[in-house]
Amino acid sequence: MAYELGRNDLEPLLVGGCFFGSGGGGTLISARHLAAHFQQGDYYPSDRVRVVTVAEAVNGESVMVAYMGAPEAIADCIYPEGPVRAVQAVQERLAREGRELAYVVPPESGALGFVVACLVAARLGLAVIDADGAGRAVPSLPMLTFAVGVTPRPAFLVSQAGLCVEMDVTPQEGFEHPVGYQNNATVITEQMLRPIVAAPQFGEFGGLAMWIMEPDALADALPIRGTLTRALTLGRALQHGQIESTEAMISFLQQRFGLTAYALTVRGRFVSADVTTTGGFDIGKVHLHEGDTRISVIYENESLLVWSSQSPYPLAMAPDSIAYFVEGPGPAVFSNGDVVEADGTISPSLKRRPVSLIAWQAESPLRKPGGLNLWSFMQLLQTIGYLGPYRAVGDINAACPEVSYDQA
Repeated sequence: MAYELGRNDLEPLLVGGCFFGSGGGGTLISARHLAAHFQQGDYYPSDRVRVVTVAEAVNGESVMVAYMGAPEAIADCIYPEGPVRAVQAVQERLAREGRELAYVVPPESGALGFVVACLVAARLGLAVIDADGAGRAVPSLPMLTFAVGVTPRPAFLVSQAGLCVEMDVTPQEGFEHPVGYQNNATVITEQMLRPIVAAPQFGEFGGLAMWIMEPDALADALPIRGTLTRALTLGRALQHGQIESTEAMISFLQQRFGLTAYALTVRGRFVSADVTTTGGFDIGKVHLHEGDTRISVIYENESLLVWSSQSPYPLAMAPDSIAYFVEGPGPAVFSNGDVVEADGTISPSLKRRPVSLIAWQAESPLRKPGGLNLWSFMQLLQTIGYLGPYRAVGDINAACPEVSYDQA
């Protein structure tokens, strides 16, 4: 059922989005910086945003809109100029064809993705669809459900200063690559967009609009639904002090959203981090201690693998979601970009607070055997040293009892 969001709703939305972003999806810092300037005036004609379900999005076409790039680079933006101009390029293209854009869709669950979609909608008088392409944040476009069956042609990437690049990728007819989905149009688009984002003219980030969808395409393109509402619900519960412990969070996820979550660590401590920024990614490791056990979270913007010094098996792996939950006074959820300072050290405010890693199984489209989404995740995991098959966090827990994490 459709509803409206106002300025005060953006804070709980971005907090909940951060938790569901699996360590990525943009930083709280960057999302809050944009949200702080959301008010009716010269830039935003309205301070209200209409949110509709997939079933209600029948009165025009939709497009995915996002920032693409490194969270650190996006943090200083006041207005979402790149994403707005990218969507305006889509509007102009559709208008020339006698078509009309009515809706924007966030790419993924995450603080920045949700806020940007809402702000672009407010700026351009559009509505936001209550769904996204993953139910978590992802490092690359082929990991999103839009990539399965929706053409990425055309894609518009626009810098914050207004430099617009249009990409219309048509794979060579009859060309067959020996490995998996390498000839998929979205895979090629991703490979070509990353160097552009990294170019000096873009400065490691840009606004992206792609996957233009007619109403009858939405059912297949957006099987993961209600994700803005889910983030808003969790964010409000955190805001009102309803979730103060790891056990309470796991219980809330089960009771409100039907998610069976596992605590990979319980009240450990942040110790150190290693991070570099390149090609539109923050790439690094976050190290925690739980007693004598060393836990390492490996991420490329989003958390992808969790290793323990006490186990030969990863504790969790993408596409499953991996989130931080920090107890005690102060904010409870953080992305990797919020945990790690610009100089690569752990944020001093987190050093003495107990942290738990909470993981749950990915939505079914992301883990479909042989599917483009899962293939894309496994290709990325290989580049960071994991050569095995995907194993869901619940299966790892059942098969490896020596790995000591709990389910409430």
